[in-house]
Amino acid sequence: VQLQASGGGLVQPGGSLRLSCAAYGIISTNNNLNWYRQAPGKQRELVAGIAPSGSTNYADSVKGRFTISRDNAKNTVDLQMNSLKSEDTAVYFCHTYIYRHYWGQGTLVTVSS
Repeated sequence: VQLQASGGGLVQPGGSLRLSCAAYGIISTNNNLNWYRQAPGKQRELVAGIAPSGSTNYADSVKGRFTISRDNAKNTVDLQMNSLKSEDTAVYFCHTYIYRHYWGQGTLVTVSS
């Protein structure tokens, strides 16, 4: 059972990145899928979540810039990140809860000129 995230990298301020996460060994279609991030020296925080119905929630700091989506057939969740800022620099983790927490390995996003 694992969540495998990809898509991180280095981008300039104002740029875009798309993160993807695939769930293997678990069926996540009936559960929320989430993206968290952890910046250096800070606590891990929820960035965005999407319910099985497709309803979404976002941290105030990313509203209007980030979009979370899911493909239940492929068991994947993506995070489209636009208008990136230096304060978005962090390790991003995909997450779901099915009787216990499951975390992806994290993918580093660095926003810098």
